[in-house]
Amino acid sequence: MSKTDNNSSMSRKKTANTVWAYIVLIMISIIWLFPFAGLLLQSFRSYDPKVEYGGMVDYLIPKHFSLDNYRFLFSGQTNFLRWYGNTLVIAIFVSILQTMIILCVSYALSRMRFAGRELLMRFWLILGMFPGFLTMICLYFLLKQFGMTQAGAVPGLILISVASSGMGYYVCKGYFDTIPKALDEAARIDGASRARIFFTMIIPMSKPIIIYTALVAFMAPWCDYIFASYVAFGHDESYNVAVAMTRWVWTNDYQGYFTRFCAGGILIAIPVTVLFMALQNYYVEGVTGGAVKG
Repeated sequence: MSKTDNNSSMSRKKTANTVWAYIVLIMISIIWLFPFAGLLLQSFRSYDPKVEYGGMVDYLIPKHFSLDNYRFLFSGQTNFLRWYGNTLVIAIFVSILQTMIILCVSYALSRMRFAGRELLMRFWLILGMFPGFLTMICLYFLLKQFGMTQAGAVPGLILISVASSGMGYYVCKGYFDTIPKALDEAARIDGASRARIFFTMIIPMSKPIIIYTALVAFMAPWCDYIFASYVAFGHDESYNVAVAMTRWVWTNDYQGYFTRFCAGGILIAIPVTVLFMALQNYYVEGVTGGAVKG
């Protein structure tokens, strides 16, 4: 076989592999996006109990598109805006406070050497392997003593999320380990304190890991259901959207509230989608940078 024929065969094989790869990726994308497409279409359905649905297509694609479900969310017939506000407040406070604590703890573990440092890091890693809901009963009674359940559930949920945030140091510490320690040593020789080094040198060079940490911290309370339902149990105005909307589909009017549930789900997904689309490059860089060293 000549060199030209060999190159042509390799080119055809490479093209075929590329085509198959695209076909597989397109199929996976369709499967992955199908539930989201269904959620979006159902959010525009105006439920009418008199209408009979003939099959799956009738259930999936509305015959008449309507904004009734979105109007319902903002009509005052429900506390959706209050629930949305509770979720947003919790997520923002947790994101800011948790990011600050993780950055400080990670910097201290990365740059400082003190007795018990290795033992502390190993202990936190082992402790982090246990699921958080094992402490639900203890946390509930502890928060109840301070009036941070039911009517005070919003500050209680913020406290729960922030209290143990230092244990999430691992990825951030790995990122700090990639920054040369020679920079710190040069600044120390010039008389800079550790705080000044941290705020004026390390933080400006750590934008990807800061954004990654803030996004992860924001997502946790935004999607929280277990702790939120437990702490705010029975107090409608303290619910977040996950708890409140789950209770919608528990009602006897399942068909009527399901489309409203879909509309609420679309509104909940918008902030997270926008954040990830705008900051995805920093997010990936923060993950990969923090995974270089332990």
